[in-house]
This record gives sequence, C-alpha cells and structure tokens, in this order.
Amino acid sequence: MEFIIKFAEGFMGLFQTGADVFSGWVTGIIPQVLLLLIAMNTLIRLIGEDKINRFAKFSAKSPILRYMVVPFLGAFMLGNPMALSLGRFMPERMKPSYYASASYFCHTSSGVFPHINPGEVFIYLGVASGIETLGYSTMPLAVRYLLVGLVCNFISGWATDFTTKMVMKQQGINLSNELKSAQ
Repeated sequence: MEFIIKFAEGFMGLFQTGADVFSGWVTGIIPQVLLLLIAMNTLIRLIGEDKINRFAKFSAKSPILRYMVVPFLGAFMLGNPMALSLGRFMPERMKPSYYASASYFCHTSSGVFPHINPGEVFIYLGVASGIETLGYSTMPLAVRYLLVGLVCNFISGWATDFTTKMVMKQQGINLSNELKSAQ
C-alpha cells in the first residue's frame, strides 16, 4: 500500500514540477519573447519586408555575411532565441545553415555580450572564475571565446550548407529558381 501512495505522490509531483516550470515561463521568458517578436515585426514593417528580403538575398551571396555577420547582428540585436527568426529571410536552401550559425553564435558570445543568452552565462562564468582566481582579467578569455566562436560558426554554417546540398540532391529537391534569384 505504501508503494502505491509513494507512486501516486511522485506521479502528481511530476505534474506539479511541470506546472511550476510553466508558471516560470509565463512570468519570465514568454513575455520577453513576445515583446521581442513585436519589436522585430515592428522594425521589419518600418524598414520594409522587401528591403530586408533584398538584404537577405545580398547576404546569401557571401559566406562571410550569411555565416558570420547576419547571425552576429541577429544575436546582438535580438538575443537568443529571436536571432534564429531572421533566418526566415534567407533563401530556403540556406535556412538550415543560417540556423546552425546563429544558434552557435548565441552560445559563443556570452563573455562579451551576456545579454544575448543570459541563461547560459553561468557556463562562461564557471570558466572565468578560475581565470579571476589566478588574478587575470576575463576579457581576453571572452574575446577569444567570441573569435573562436565566429570561426566555429562559419564552419558550422558551411558544413550544414554542404550537407543540405547533399540531402537535397539525394531527395531530388531542385531549387534552381531560388538559386538564380539569390545570385
């Protein structure tokens, strides 16, 4: 009988924990993401979706722009996870590589730009505390983390672009019209 009671308490505790997490989201990240969405959509409307689409097509021509500059701008201005939403302006075949680059950048910029992904700053701070204990500044570490991250983001985007092309060929997906308009 005691086993059944413990099981029932544990089962209901699971749902209580889920409800507590959900309540935290409702008062924390959901309003923040909602307001970021509103701000981004307002900015898009003010600038003009056609201009942003032209910029995305222009940036799609250069791997440096699409794997480093645009993800950096998106992460810096919008933070995580909103930076990923800028990928909607990329040509269809480049959306996976943009996502790969932007999602990595949201993690590798914590030292210099903690506002991008505040939930992950504790990882950087764990490493940085060792540097501070030795009496050194953490800024060289933060800058190196950022620079190595940019290189890794580029490699991630390029590799994802390469594998996306392979999968498209394997699946018989032809986006030749999109490729011509992006060039």
